[in-house]
Amino acid sequence: MRIGLCGSHRTGKTTLAEAISRRVGIPFVKTITSDVFSRYGLDPAEPMEFGKRLWIQQKVLEAGEAVWREEKDFVTDRTPIDMMAYTLADIQGATGADFSRLEAYLDRCYESANRFFEALVVVQPGIRLVHEEGKAALNRAYMEHLNYLIIGLASDRRLKARMICLEHGPAAVEERVRTVLERLGLDGRAGVH
Repeated sequence: MRIGLCGSHRTGKTTLAEAISRRVGIPFVKTITSDVFSRYGLDPAEPMEFGKRLWIQQKVLEAGEAVWREEKDFVTDRTPIDMMAYTLADIQGATGADFSRLEAYLDRCYESANRFFEALVVVQPGIRLVHEEGKAALNRAYMEHLNYLIIGLASDRRLKARMICLEHGPAAVEERVRTVLERLGLDGRAGVH
């Protein structure tokens, strides 16, 4: 099974993806968004104009697709749904955005999500926030904004993958693992089915 965890930064997606991987015996595929930003001399915590945001998000999507196509079954900590949310979150009332380019990017993200994922798990905020160098802005309001964008994007009829939305608020990793495996019908002992 191909499982993607989506959600704002700093919600525990990587920790949860690694725990699911260990439990069901499928590879964990880390999507290194920060490395893509760094490769192009950009900081994910800094604001950027819309054209540059759309360009770097396209590079992030391409990097994700490159690693997702390597495995038959996997769990990962980033999906095209996240990428769409970060792109949309940068649009404000005065943002000059080329809507046709944006729409083409969103369509490409949905196509990618449908090609690479059978199930998407929305991981809502619920862990203690600690600043880490090279990570996106540690701003609770921004994270909630992203969270609700992600829920909306993951609920869109264009998405064919099964969607599971975890509860908002604190929960132990094991509790989150148990919830995901139950909802996906995975027993966690003998791999996936």
